[in-house]
Amino acid sequence: MATILAHRIRLYPNDVQATYFTKACGVSRFAYNWALAEWRKLYSDGIKVTEAQLRKKLNAIKRECFPWMMEVTKCAPQLAVKDLGVAWTNFFAGRAAPPRFKKKGMHDSFRISNDQFVIEGDKIRIPNLGWVRLAETLRFDGKILGAAISREADQWFIAIQVEMPDPVPVHDGPGDKAEVDLEEAIKDRVKPHQALLSRMRRLSRSMKRKTGARRKETPSNNYLEAKKELMRLHARVADIRGDALHKLTTELTREHESITIAPGEPRPDRRRATPRSMADVGFFEFRRQLEYKAKRAGGRVIEKS
Repeated sequence: MATILAHRIRLYPNDVQATYFTKACGVSRFAYNWALAEWRKLYSDGIKVTEAQLRKKLNAIKRECFPWMMEVTKCAPQLAVKDLGVAWTNFFAGRAAPPRFKKKGMHDSFRISNDQFVIEGDKIRIPNLGWVRLAETLRFDGKILGAAISREADQWFIAIQVEMPDPVPVHDGPGDKAEVDLEEAIKDRVKPHQALLSRMRRLSRSMKRKTGARRKETPSNNYLEAKKELMRLHARVADIRGDALHKLTTELTREHESITIAPGEPRPDRRRATPRSMADVGFFEFRRQLEYKAKRAGGRVIEKS
């Protein structure tokens, strides 16, 4: 058996490399939206289409119709259309909502296949771009399947997918059972959203007062700077939340072989405050991390009804 894990590492590109990443994100977003528009049009006409057919069509016309796509890796548009195919598959299987058009500046990212980059220590080499510095070395040792490069605020990250064999189960603790009350776990952990909520509100109000906050207005430099600062704050909240979650789930799966999750019911006097606390940590992500870490440690997770 094998497990696919992703190691997310911060990138430190220079100005030329960051411009390349921005272009690749734009190409990926355009290809996704173009394929979604084509898919909807053909589907409304009663014509069934696959992502492979759309990728073939895009390849045939991009040199003449979209020559700027040639400035970045071929993976950016091709894998974006593949992602659309997965989105439609999930929709028809009832696992997700129908795919929507992507917006500029919202979750900017693009994917590259494993033959398009080489990792050596704390550097990654991408064709036509050169070596880009990584914040740390790759933790996982296995077959590299691919990577996704994304932007958060003004920072760039790469998530490298690695296929690894399941390790021999080892527990540092006594291997006993534990029951986790989600509400109590949240109380004892970092609450980044609550701690930074007043600053978020202040920045949001400040941004709304600047030129560009309304539709059809050309964004001013002050508006763009305020927006960037707010995005940095959201990214900081996400980093604090992720760090707290990983520490908690790693500690639980190392010390206990069987973990029962008791979501917990909010008490009447705290009913209004609980949803914010719950959202601060995120029950879905908490459970996801517990499940894959417990599996690798040879344990199990039981959700109490």
